[in-house]
Amino acid sequence: MTRLTTAEKILRAAHRLFDGEGAEAVTMRRVADAVGITPMAIYRHFPNRDALLKRLSDDSFNAVAHEWKARSRSRDLIKRLIAIAEPYLDYALAHPHLFDHAFSVRRDDARRYPEDFRAGLSPTFNVVVDAVNDAMAGGALKHDDPHDVAMAIWAQQHGLIALYRAGRFSYDEKQFRAFYQQSLEKLIHGLKA
Repeated sequence: MTRLTTAEKILRAAHRLFDGEGAEAVTMRRVADAVGITPMAIYRHFPNRDALLKRLSDDSFNAVAHEWKARSRSRDLIKRLIAIAEPYLDYALAHPHLFDHAFSVRRDDARRYPEDFRAGLSPTFNVVVDAVNDAMAGGALKHDDPHDVAMAIWAQQHGLIALYRAGRFSYDEKQFRAFYQQSLEKLIHGLKA
């Protein structure tokens, strides 16, 4: 078994605090206590709390992107697009604090549409754009701006999740998942070639 570096221990402790209680729980003192170091020792690895939170957000983006890539291997181009939506919902429901910080909270370092997304700076969005490009090239979707289409798909998913989490659906989780899936299928059906 590989021993974790101090930086890895700091990230794991911060992740647990963030996942369980939200960004406000990630203080240098609480992270240090969880790791068994002094709060000042954290600054050897992260220049400040914002850098630590940014790293947690970046790790969240990468985790979601990795899961999206893993599920987007179907040869059926439409099924591939639909499959990408499930891990996004899974992540939102399993890790609401991390999800909100990564995707819903206003941050100075957040990527902006269109420039950052068109430049390929979003690991999660890139997966959707690739799937949209493939679907357009394969004749499954109408030719259009792939970035705009990917944003429309993402916005629909994100909007439904935000409404569900805000209590705007009377559905239980299973019912909401079915509605979420059907709604995405309807959107993609409207984009078909």
